[in-house]
Amino acid sequence: MTKEDQTITPVHFTDPPIADALFNSPKLAWLWLIVRVYLGYSWITSGLGKLSNPGWTKTGEALKGFWEHAVLIPEAPARPAITFQWYRVFLQSLLDQGAYTWFAKLIVAGELLIGIALVLGIFTGIAAFFGGFLNWNFMMAGSASTNPVLFTIAILLILGWKSAGWLGLDRWVLPLLGTPWQPGKAFKRQE
Repeated sequence: MTKEDQTITPVHFTDPPIADALFNSPKLAWLWLIVRVYLGYSWITSGLGKLSNPGWTKTGEALKGFWEHAVLIPEAPARPAITFQWYRVFLQSLLDQGAYTWFAKLIVAGELLIGIALVLGIFTGIAAFFGGFLNWNFMMAGSASTNPVLFTIAILLILGWKSAGWLGLDRWVLPLLGTPWQPGKAFKRQE
């Protein structure tokens, strides 16, 4: 066998037309607008609810109570809220350090900033990532509620970042700033 016979020719697959239309084209940007604004509105209302609660913005007692409930291990046959021991240890260490006092404020600010960014359609993929990360943490702590649905929507927005912000500020901001792998007009050298 010669060296030429050992070379592997790459195979190029194309996306199905529906995936291409959803994730790479602005044709369905109106659909992403609906999804994006729904998720953003959900984050804003959640953040505003916490903003008026001193247990979130002053003392952190609301988050402390949530974490204390989450790390509890009830007597059998009841099951603990947290399935993974490493996550329980992580939350317990945050409790022991009193991190809830500042972490609660961070959650409130994060929810509001994520919501505003999604509604405005600016840095949509990044905002959806951080929203999904918050949802994932809430689920890890045993709070299902709407988190699985919101997490799924966030994943879809991350995948559709190129067209999800087309009917938003991303349409102008991303060409100007670019991405880490492709600088925008503002960072290209003028020759």
